[in-house]
Amino acid sequence: MSEPLLIMRHGEAAAGRPDPDRELTARGLDEVARMGAWLAGRDDLDMARLRLVASPYRRAQQTAERVGEALGVPVETLSFITPDDPPGAVVDWLLGEDDDRPLMLVAHMPLVGALTGLLVEGREDRGLGFPAAAVAELAAEVRAAGCSRLARFIAPADLA
Repeated sequence: MSEPLLIMRHGEAAAGRPDPDRELTARGLDEVARMGAWLAGRDDLDMARLRLVASPYRRAQQTAERVGEALGVPVETLSFITPDDPPGAVVDWLLGEDDDRPLMLVAHMPLVGALTGLLVEGREDRGLGFPAAAVAELAAEVRAAGCSRLARFIAPADLA
């Protein structure tokens, strides 16, 4: 089986415009800190090998930076995982990646929900509703549409 794919929605963000510049709220920072600590405490995944990729939007970068600090891994930016980008393009990118490491994508709704639906059910409209800072963990032999299994779904409220 290939390494896990973790899909994370950014923490709670403040309202405002322009959308790419919105920042995490104090609650969002707390949510992300709890999720980062939970991820860092897992001994069933090799988090030291994790490849952490985030949307260029400020709130996703803040989320990924804090998770990266908790795990001791750097953050890469991927330009096409913003809120309205097509999940099919992300699946195409995943198929083209030849990196056998666990991978975490930090992005936005509706993309994270639609991407999860596409990978698990083969349909974008079958995605999950992601609370802020939630993580879906997918397992698959190949990261292609309809080929994944939802191994775990956890939100900050589950850690309370």
